Amino acid sequence: MEPKKIVVAGIGTDVGKTVISAILCEALNADYWKPVQAGDLDNTDSMKIKRLISNSKTIIHPESYRLKTPMSPHAAAKIDGIEIDQEKMSIPETKNDLVIELAGGLMVPLTKDFLNLDWIVKVGFPVVLVANYYLGSINHTLLSIEQLNTRNIPLIGLIFSGEKNQTSYDVIMHRANTRCLLELPWEEQVTSETISKHARRIEF
Repeated sequence: MEPKKIVVAGIGTDVGKTVISAILCEALNADYWKPVQAGDLDNTDSMKIKRLISNSKTIIHPESYRLKTPMSPHAAAKIDGIEIDQEKMSIPETKNDLVIELAGGLMVPLTKDFLNLDWIVKVGFPVVLVANYYLGSINHTLLSIEQLNTRNIPLIGLIFSGEKNQTSYDVIMHRANTRCLLELPWEEQVTSETISKHARRIEF
């Protein structure tokens, strides 16, 4: 069977993509790759994944771009004096399933003319969309789903992160025409044990 490749996208910034990526890696014994890391180079998302997973099969592949400034990739790259080249974002070769964590949401620009969404269309991989319950999250979630549908990108399902707002959840699921793979409650501290626990709960 051909290994699965799954893109993890968020509806916004800081919605829990890295924790969700760790859960997916643990559940699938999958490899991890973040094509673009913008900022926090002393504690990258790849480093966080390494700390959070327990299985011995996951390989963490190096980023294509490591940018110094925590900004949109196109802006961080400009500060570093480079321009992101989509051709250099080469998919890692592996026999394992692969979880790919985007830098930001679907409409985040990698260059002024090339969005995360364009890259997903190019590679053709399905998406797990991570949602949260902040004010405006209904709008951001449904707009993200609409963009995926418009570009004919398969949506595996939604994962909700944070303290649940039932009314938000209900309207999103009513309109989303997809399934909820996992509801991840707010945790004061996320550990490898936390990741393992939720990896056993996720429904593919």
